[in-house]
Amino acid sequence: MQVFAVDDATVNLRIYEKMLQSIRGVDVTTFSKPTEALEYSQNHQPDLLIVDFRMPEMDGVELIKHFRLIPGYLDIPIIMLTGEQDAEIRRRAIEAGASDFLNKPADPVEFSSRVRNLLELRQRRKELADRAQHLASEVRAATREIALRERETINRLSRAAEFRDNETGMHIVRMGRFAQVIGRALGLGESEAELLLLAAPMHDIGKVATPDAILLKPGKLTPDEWTIMKQHTTAGYEILKDSASTMLQKGAEIALTHHEKWDGSGYPNGIAGDAIPISGRICAISDVFDALTSVRPYKPAWPAEQAIIHIHQSSGTHFDPDLVKVFERVLPEINDIRGQLTDREEALT
Repeated sequence: MQVFAVDDATVNLRIYEKMLQSIRGVDVTTFSKPTEALEYSQNHQPDLLIVDFRMPEMDGVELIKHFRLIPGYLDIPIIMLTGEQDAEIRRRAIEAGASDFLNKPADPVEFSSRVRNLLELRQRRKELADRAQHLASEVRAATREIALRERETINRLSRAAEFRDNETGMHIVRMGRFAQVIGRALGLGESEAELLLLAAPMHDIGKVATPDAILLKPGKLTPDEWTIMKQHTTAGYEILKDSASTMLQKGAEIALTHHEKWDGSGYPNGIAGDAIPISGRICAISDVFDALTSVRPYKPAWPAEQAIIHIHQSSGTHFDPDLVKVFERVLPEINDIRGQLTDREEALT
């Protein structure tokens, strides 16, 4: 345990040093000037500070005040040694952060006993802090593990829905990346943008409830079939909505609203404008752009330029006009993602 002693009288420092060295496990550093003690303390943390009150340049109370301002030094015990009996001095010292007092000349037995008690308290506090830090580290590690497992499970469930629809697993990855880029450019916080990345792939998870005869039909759907097809939005919402997971809750919101349109002509609820959650509006653009530029059994891939024109022309009807502007601004990033995650890739990244 490191003990610093500060007194302008050299003879006193020698006495304190001798008494402290008699305590097992204690290393002592002495200072005759408060300024030197403060400077040294900036880079060397003691476990106990012993200070005299009356010193030139700076008295013990001022030294304590400055010492307590050093980051991480609020809990270090401090003993003030003084011959003064003035209660006002002790009050000021307590307000500055003194932990205990000893009268000068110090009684060796009392001195050693007070020092041992305060160092033992300091040791217990350090052990508790180390234990708390260790537990916090374990909690962070466990939380990261849970998040990774949750993300893996969601990715695999989302891919299952895509495979039933003759779409590639890369569609959900690209869509999540598009949504993250758009959300970030819109000014959403990094955690919200990350949530879009993870939750957007669940947008069509409700298709697991859509009959194969409708989902896999190569031709145009009848009005009745189209009514059933549109139910994948509410089915996805029902699957995900009651989860305690923030990620799944966001997935439920996206599943329900990614086919709503800015002008209110979308489904399932025909809501319009800002009534559509921002996650649904972002994923609407992300989903449509990737679908248009990807090969499907019922259509070839559109050139990116043609898809961009379509998005622009649908501003104010299908899509939020402000988001269309953001989308057009981040097109270089969107195109980079398309180039990195082609349908020929099989692995989710």
